[in-house]
Amino acid sequence: MANRLTAAHWGSYTIAGRPDDPELQNDPNDPAPSRIGRGWLSAARDSRLRIRNPSIRKGWLDGDKGAARNDDSFVEVSWEKASDLAAEELARVIRAHGNGAIFAGSYGWASAGRFHHAQSQLRRFLNLIGGYTAARDTYSHAAAEVLLPHIVGMTNSEYQERMTSWPLIAEHCSLLVAFGGISGRTAQIASGGTSAHEVEHWLKRAAENGTAIVNISPQRGDMSAVPSAEWLAIRPGTDTALMLALAFELLTNGWHDAAFLDRYTSGWPQFEAYLTGTSDNQPKSPNWASPICDVPADAIRSLAARMARERVMITATWGLQRSDHGEQPLWAGLTLAAMLGQIGKPGTGFGFGYGSTTPVGRPKRFIRWPSVPQGRNTVADFIPVARIADMLLSPGEPYTYDGEARRYPDIRLVYWAGGNPFHHHQDLNRLSDAWTRPETVIVNDHSWTATARRADIVLPSTTPLERDDIMINRRDPALIYMSRAMAPLGGARDDHAIFGALAERMGVADAFHKNRSVDEWLHWLWAGCQGVAQVEGFALPEFERFREMGRVDIPDQDEVRIQMGDFVADPQTNRLRTESGKITIFNERIAAMALADCPGHPTWIAPTEWLGAAQPDQLHLISPQPDTRLHGQLDNGAVSQASKISGREPCLLHPDTAARHGLGEGDVLRIFNERGACLAGVRLSESIRPDCIALATGAWYDPQIVDGAALEVHGNPNVLTIDKGASGLSQGNISHTALVRIEKWQGPLPPLRVSGPPAIVPAES
Repeated sequence: MANRLTAAHWGSYTIAGRPDDPELQNDPNDPAPSRIGRGWLSAARDSRLRIRNPSIRKGWLDGDKGAARNDDSFVEVSWEKASDLAAEELARVIRAHGNGAIFAGSYGWASAGRFHHAQSQLRRFLNLIGGYTAARDTYSHAAAEVLLPHIVGMTNSEYQERMTSWPLIAEHCSLLVAFGGISGRTAQIASGGTSAHEVEHWLKRAAENGTAIVNISPQRGDMSAVPSAEWLAIRPGTDTALMLALAFELLTNGWHDAAFLDRYTSGWPQFEAYLTGTSDNQPKSPNWASPICDVPADAIRSLAARMARERVMITATWGLQRSDHGEQPLWAGLTLAAMLGQIGKPGTGFGFGYGSTTPVGRPKRFIRWPSVPQGRNTVADFIPVARIADMLLSPGEPYTYDGEARRYPDIRLVYWAGGNPFHHHQDLNRLSDAWTRPETVIVNDHSWTATARRADIVLPSTTPLERDDIMINRRDPALIYMSRAMAPLGGARDDHAIFGALAERMGVADAFHKNRSVDEWLHWLWAGCQGVAQVEGFALPEFERFREMGRVDIPDQDEVRIQMGDFVADPQTNRLRTESGKITIFNERIAAMALADCPGHPTWIAPTEWLGAAQPDQLHLISPQPDTRLHGQLDNGAVSQASKISGREPCLLHPDTAARHGLGEGDVLRIFNERGACLAGVRLSESIRPDCIALATGAWYDPQIVDGAALEVHGNPNVLTIDKGASGLSQGNISHTALVRIEKWQGPLPPLRVSGPPAIVPAES
């Protein structure tokens, strides 16, 4: 009898129960199944919010040119008419403005399946009709994606795949210094899917082996797997200052490894001049850093002394660089590790992203499996991923990116599939304004998300539970056949079918389909996997046998890595792809860009908003990834809904802060600044700094006018965050740089509109 399995970005599951009433059971081999998955089925079966039929925004049909795009009703139409309208719009924009006027910046988190990967299907289709303006980098780690090639000669993907493996840390590291912590909350997920969750297991193993762990974060819970971890409750956004002070202590006490710096790095003299104050008359001492980062100077000196005598792994989370000048803590952390001279050794050095996603540090083979071919995009233009609103509001305006002087394109049509910018973008009120500027917005989605509600043409897609697919993730040790768990709801179609209908109308159907059905595409993908496996030295079963088994585990899958181990062993033969062939502590190319917000070496630059320049009643807003969903996915599911307070997203406050504002557990408060305001429910904990408030991302955006004022009533923190680039180098997002005020909500609670669909005129007969 066939095993019916499926997989998601948050885990793998056995499908049980009846076909009309399926159940999902956790993989018994997963040591720490994700909480998120318990809300998957309920979200997928939410008949209130599933999009049943193709729908067209009424104002667009009436020719409003986007004016009512943020709050409008919809008219249901047939698939035939919706496909005709979408194809006609694409053709019209291409004729009038060229393919560069189409923006397709969709993310890839909609499904762990390799074939029904919405982003791949979208790009394949658009490339066949002439291309599109793309988005570069990610919201997760854009600053790192631009910086790392300059300073270590690796892409972000290469650097993280070569990260020193967890078993080596657990065995050899005696002091783990974790900037931003290492959280099982964020380690629930993996792009491309995951078969298991191991991060907290390895943290506990390290602690059991005697590794001392220091959690440097505004929240103690960012190292919840190890309750005994020391907590340095740093002021948010000041990690660079603390790193510089630690470096200063190492230098002035002669604890740094001068030989390592000379052999393996370039630019040390320039940085040393900055560190000592020779270049700017300000030594970066613990006494200087203490009032900036709110960590006692003696604690900084003590930590530096411990680092000098221990086997140290310094880590930084992805969230650390999602801040103003976010390149700096990453660069400073690497420099601090280089000063210790322990890079390239087992279990020590510098790590980026441990715990930010499951696979980082995973001691498994990484295999380059095949994927759906996307073709070539002949449009060379792109924007940095987080600059969408800038692009839509200011076509033709100049900006800088990675040493280039660029201009924003003039976008007339936006096509989104498998993503939701109204979850991950900053300053959503500004984005709402920008979103009215294109002539047409087309969205494929399975539910009435904020982005679907703001589209002109809405094409209902299936969920991953409603189709067959294969989880093929090069960073996971398993291949999983994703069996369909339930029938598609309403008239939903998979993205391949949606784009196939458009391809027929655009004259590229043969090239898009390649004369293959979906099942034949899955056979084709598996044949490619078999070929790769043969090269890797093992065999995979035939496709039908794989489908029956449901899962294949890669043999001889264990593999440990040491970050930059080969380079340290032989820096001449294994030169890095940097300007000097070494780790660049001072980078000549970046310095030549003459960017005030990103100099040529690690530098402390005060953020545009931070507690060091705050008013007494302001708090720093932390907007972490949620524990109950993936980004905004499954917010309508049972797990996320059960976490709400009076239907609002919960926020975390210190009891002393709550008491000052007359707030108690379970109350609802208003969080506000000059950019916007939202409601949230109150949870209390002493594990957060009293001058901070934490509100997770992902509550479905629900802006309303209440008592004559704009108010997001559900708890989406991105009405409060700043839409600004981290620097002129990366233009990454700065979601963790924001100050807010709070007050108790005294009025009646506004009803949520996102819990139901927009106004819809039934489908034509």
